Amino acid sequence: MERKKIRIGIIGLGLMGREFASSLARWCHLLDISAIPVLAGICSTGKSEWDWFSEHFPDLLIKTDDYRELLKIKEIDAVYCAVPHDLHEKIYIDTINSGKHLLGEKPFGIDKSANDNILKAIDDHPELIVRCSSEFPYFPACQELIKFLREGKYGRLIEVRSGFHHSSDMDLNKPVNWKRMVKINGEYGCMGDLGMHTLHIPFRMGWKPLSVYADLQNIAETRPDQQGVMVPCDTWDNAVLTCRSIDPRTEKEFSMVIETKRMAPGATNTWFIEVYGTEGSARFSTQHPKAFMYLKTTGKEQGWVTIDIGSQSAIPTITGGIFEFGFSDAVQQMIAAFISELSDKNSNHPFKNVTPPETSLSHKLFTAALESHYSGKKIFLDS
Repeated sequence: MERKKIRIGIIGLGLMGREFASSLARWCHLLDISAIPVLAGICSTGKSEWDWFSEHFPDLLIKTDDYRELLKIKEIDAVYCAVPHDLHEKIYIDTINSGKHLLGEKPFGIDKSANDNILKAIDDHPELIVRCSSEFPYFPACQELIKFLREGKYGRLIEVRSGFHHSSDMDLNKPVNWKRMVKINGEYGCMGDLGMHTLHIPFRMGWKPLSVYADLQNIAETRPDQQGVMVPCDTWDNAVLTCRSIDPRTEKEFSMVIETKRMAPGATNTWFIEVYGTEGSARFSTQHPKAFMYLKTTGKEQGWVTIDIGSQSAIPTITGGIFEFGFSDAVQQMIAAFISELSDKNSNHPFKNVTPPETSLSHKLFTAALESHYSGKKIFLDS
């Protein structure tokens, strides 16, 4: 049976735009998926970025520096958008109003007001699938952790720690870029850039923050611009959010610590989640991408068990189960979850992409975190 083709346009052709396109190019890697995404259009104000796409995707319907022209192409069904945060509100809303499905990058709006406006547009178009990107939970070892959580093997939660650590900004001579400018990145700083990654699993488990106490750091206060002149670097480099949450399984409160750090010595691109409970605990980190670690609480002393998980993805692939899984595979699995919903709104994918309400909850948390930091107080979130 011929599989349905879903034509995709990409707005923003940087690092993640190329990663997205590469995933589509090797779609034959996936098994048992009912639709095939086809790259049909690209948009970037930097025309030099078109060359790589033109070389590898010669049948593009449109190449443009005006995203509105891409949205006019009726053959394009859906859009992946990876642009700076200050552009999210306008482009996301225009994409939705054009009748196209959307997979957008985090934080889904530069601030809470922008996010609210995006969600209003989504409410006006219930026929569309609109999701936010977050690839790390699709590592097979992390999928094992999610299964562990859904089965309630932890008992009563004691603490959850979820974080994303970078160290590239430890180079104080690294030139300033848009992620270090409040007017483009937003006042959330590292929280907006990294935070949704850390919240995808907690929010999907129903662990909504009741309160937050935030410790934010602007460590590199200046950086050189492209001419070597030192200029202000005015976003938060590191954030540690200590939250109280409640587990809907037990209706008991627990501590939840969310870390987003651009200056974490030794961490190239480390995403992790750790869950500690009275009956069992589990943890996963991209630093050890094949390792699912868990323990059962038996008496006074427990030991961690490590299972070496191969390439056993949520959507099966041609890769043998004994082989390694990597970042590009996680991106493809994230896209496959999106395509699964596009081809069937009742898709039974075991772990779907971040939903618009989950992005809204992240904005409530980050806004409260800013208030907490400036006031020095614990802030309670509205339900």
